[in-house]
Amino acid sequence: MEKKYIVQLGFGVDQHGHDDDCTNAAMKAIKNAISNNCLVGLFDICELKEPKDLIRMKVHVKLGVPFPDKISEKKVLKAIPFGEKTLEVVQGGLIAQGVKIPELGDKSDQMIMVNAAVTVSIDMA
Repeated sequence: MEKKYIVQLGFGVDQHGHDDDCTNAAMKAIKNAISNNCLVGLFDICELKEPKDLIRMKVHVKLGVPFPDKISEKKVLKAIPFGEKTLEVVQGGLIAQGVKIPELGDKSDQMIMVNAAVTVSIDMA
């Protein structure tokens, strides 16, 4: 039986040179969600014995992005270091007006913000 262990929330911003591609902001959102957690309970409660057992955990990432068709799923999932990974991308996030700096590759003054919900589950069979 699969049970949720934790849901981690984060956000990421890409200010310059993105050409509406949400990939970098999405990776930052995932890293923001997972960077301040230590999942010791996977070892203490869920009885994973060694770090290599972390491949047993299931990691589902749900992203709210302004341009769902402009994201590299393969690159984004590399932000998750362990586990069986799945990705769900939905319309969301935020576009904010920033500053257009052509020297940084900007084609507009838009800043992309992506929201992430990272759910870790474990099969307790």
